[in-house]
Amino acid sequence: MVFKVSLVSTSPIDGQKPGTSGLRKKVKVFKQPNYLHNFVQSTFNALTPEKVKGATLVVSGDGRYYSNDAVQIIIKMAAANGVRRVWVGKNTLLSTPAVSAVIRERSGADGSKATGGFILTASHNPGGPTEDFGIKYNMENGGPAPESITDKIYENTKTIKEYPIAEDLPIVDISAIGITSFEGPEGKFDVEVFDSADDYVKLMKSIFDFESIRKLLSSPKFSFCYDAMHGVAGAYAHRIFVEELGAQENSLLNCVPKEDFGGGHPDPNLTYAKELVERMGLGKSDTGVEPPEFGAAADGDADRNMILGKRFFVTPSDSVAIIAANAIGAIPYFSSGLKGVARSMPTSAALDVVAKSLNLKFFEVPTGWKFFGNLMDAGMCSVCGEESFGTGSDHIREKDGIWAVLAWLSILAHKNKETLDGDAKLVTVEDIVRKHWATYGRHYYTRYDYENVDAGKAKELMEHLVKLQSSIPEVNKIVKGIRSDVANVSSADEFEYKDPVDGSISKHQGIRYLFEDGSRLVFRLSGTGSEGATIRLYIEQYEKDASKIGRESHEALSPLVDIALKLSKMEEFTGRSSPTVIT
Repeated sequence: MVFKVSLVSTSPIDGQKPGTSGLRKKVKVFKQPNYLHNFVQSTFNALTPEKVKGATLVVSGDGRYYSNDAVQIIIKMAAANGVRRVWVGKNTLLSTPAVSAVIRERSGADGSKATGGFILTASHNPGGPTEDFGIKYNMENGGPAPESITDKIYENTKTIKEYPIAEDLPIVDISAIGITSFEGPEGKFDVEVFDSADDYVKLMKSIFDFESIRKLLSSPKFSFCYDAMHGVAGAYAHRIFVEELGAQENSLLNCVPKEDFGGGHPDPNLTYAKELVERMGLGKSDTGVEPPEFGAAADGDADRNMILGKRFFVTPSDSVAIIAANAIGAIPYFSSGLKGVARSMPTSAALDVVAKSLNLKFFEVPTGWKFFGNLMDAGMCSVCGEESFGTGSDHIREKDGIWAVLAWLSILAHKNKETLDGDAKLVTVEDIVRKHWATYGRHYYTRYDYENVDAGKAKELMEHLVKLQSSIPEVNKIVKGIRSDVANVSSADEFEYKDPVDGSISKHQGIRYLFEDGSRLVFRLSGTGSEGATIRLYIEQYEKDASKIGRESHEALSPLVDIALKLSKMEEFTGRSSPTVIT
């Protein structure tokens, strides 16, 4: 059929500023007339013409509520803007890492390559009619749009007057693999629906030694559990863990993707991944069943991960440090060495110690995966991570939850090469972590999240903390008045980052109090919530003394927690006597 293009008049809608990972709001906000249309057109207008006219775009996401409607709207707008073809994962499902992989790796039957893509996700936020939806744009390198583009998008949302759309284009069946072709004023327009897992699985098989992982998973000494939390990771879990690696079907939990994530909160942490936490022996009740040796969970769009051993939690900060320390020997992709490593500023300094010991280039960047992407595109970074359960490498330009799980399984397979046969004891997740602490020291670490705080009060709290920094002696006086058993604050600042690749400067990236013994307090306002403000407080105590690395985390961190809450006047400003989530 031949479709027509019509121009629809519109006017700017307030509040369409993309955060660190795109635009996230409640579904009811996105359903407002022209809300999604304005943002999509503002994105097209922010791109250079060759990235739109005649281009190939990916449009998919985590399958959350409103995704099906949003895909059809974007297809009609892409057609009207002169896009040549749109690639959609079957049933709109593509994990965020898979979108990055598809943009970077996939070739169409006619040799076409994608120049970017819209990812429909609100990541680890809940889904459903009364919950969250989100959209972000990724560039031709497979990574999130840089600030230069997101700033243009936002400016465009403030001046938009009209958008073109092919309203008469019929609904495309995205449940069936195949190509649907149309004719428009500018020629052919195709929508190709393809298998969500094929390209991603192929990439994972080129990175890891699947045979050695398969041997580990088939050993009677080893047991495994993976929880997709009813997110998009379920579209990959059966294919990778059961079909390719031979895991038992019953080792998969919540691996059917659902538009409301089964009514749960798809955030892979000790608070929300309750079923996995119980199964791994870390719950409050004793089930009497022996936990598996290894467990992992994913978030809604499968870019985050949580790693657990039997009755043992691995902090994300430790996880990226341990992957970096073992990558060269355990993962074929890194056999020739690491180009460098990087972490987000709030993440613990565990990776810094590994980098120093292995003489690797090291970078500390603001929160937001796009900062890692710049380093990777310049060939300066191989492995990176964030404390917010994000870990990844330069195979794509997004964090990658399943990649992190396969990295851990590779390390376990490597450490157990000699133990799987015979009577030798299995080297466990806990063994690997404790050996790492003994080698590099331990970074006791926790994060307190205060969600949906009044935005004005959150801003006042941050201003109070900045003001305090003007006199370090005064800060130390307050600190010693709260706890005399804590080291002095040596410096305090608002983190600012100058990108070594493009020279861009990112200011106001979090407030830091650095102590003489290497401990830190960090306060940050997060851009990933859909309502109100989220204050994140990060508390880190470094311990080099081997006799003190086995303490309970809450016990080791208690003095610094006390100082952080009183120094910031957290309860006074927020009215909260406790955080929403402790990680």
